[in-house]
Amino acid sequence: MSNVQPKLIIHGGASSLDDKGGLESVRKCLYDVIQQVYDLLLEGKSAVDAVSRGCELLENEPRFNAGTGSVVQSDGQIRMSASLMDGNKQSFSGVINISRVKNPIHLAQYLQGHDDRVLSDYGSLELSRELQIPPYDPLIDFRLYEWMEERKFNFQKKMAQLYAPSEHSTQDPYFESRRGTIGVVALDDQGRIAAGTSTGGKGLERIGRVSDSAMPAGNYATGAAGVSCTGVGEDIIDECLAARIVVRVTDGMSLPQAMEKSMQESSTHQRDLGAIALDHTGMIAWGKTSEVILAAYHNGELVGDTLEWRDKALFGYLK
Repeated sequence: MSNVQPKLIIHGGASSLDDKGGLESVRKCLYDVIQQVYDLLLEGKSAVDAVSRGCELLENEPRFNAGTGSVVQSDGQIRMSASLMDGNKQSFSGVINISRVKNPIHLAQYLQGHDDRVLSDYGSLELSRELQIPPYDPLIDFRLYEWMEERKFNFQKKMAQLYAPSEHSTQDPYFESRRGTIGVVALDDQGRIAAGTSTGGKGLERIGRVSDSAMPAGNYATGAAGVSCTGVGEDIIDECLAARIVVRVTDGMSLPQAMEKSMQESSTHQRDLGAIALDHTGMIAWGKTSEVILAAYHNGELVGDTLEWRDKALFGYLK
């Protein structure tokens, strides 16, 4: 019997805001996704289905570094990674460095029902062919231009830009920093939690580099809590951030306490990252060591976001 108020939080990466026009554009995009996914939860859809749909919508948005609009690696190719974790079953699945598909999260969800649940580039490609998923080119003009400009300087930058302007924009990119992922964490009306994360990588990276997004370091959930991370993948991996927060909650720490402690540790270690989370009680939380985290949430009564949250505190939360 349904007796739990669904809760939802999503993110579109972590970065420094550079322009208010970009702020409002990103806010509208995040709110559109929040409303569509929350409506699914109200219809009784599972947390896993809601998370998959949320990630799909964010992957389809060219502004974010996942799916369409993903950054380009040093060899001119796009390789994406995504994972999904069903907290109710405590089951993790994902694909690593997959190319030429529209929605990597779909493959991650398909793998939930199989013994081999995390596939690398070759295995992911074979699976997409097996499922007869049509080939798809996620490259957008801005990413191609970005790669060509960096090629002139022999790829001196360590990462590409997080955020691409809309195709109709005449402005420079709104976000100058370069840490990007998308993620969704949901609590459904049966009290089940799921988390999903998807990324195009950091861009301009060495071929074969693996991000945190298809690891429990960047995406993790149990029956107690779920977390999706964003930021510099190597920093998230070094902190094993998502799993660390969830394990602390599972062991009895409140979600705000777990988020605060984990962010304090990350700050001490000079990490560049952010995280969104919720727990089985319906508590919603977020944290960051970066300047801002591009997150939005729905607690059943309130739709809000963290786009202008620049408090010196490393974390925030609401019931």
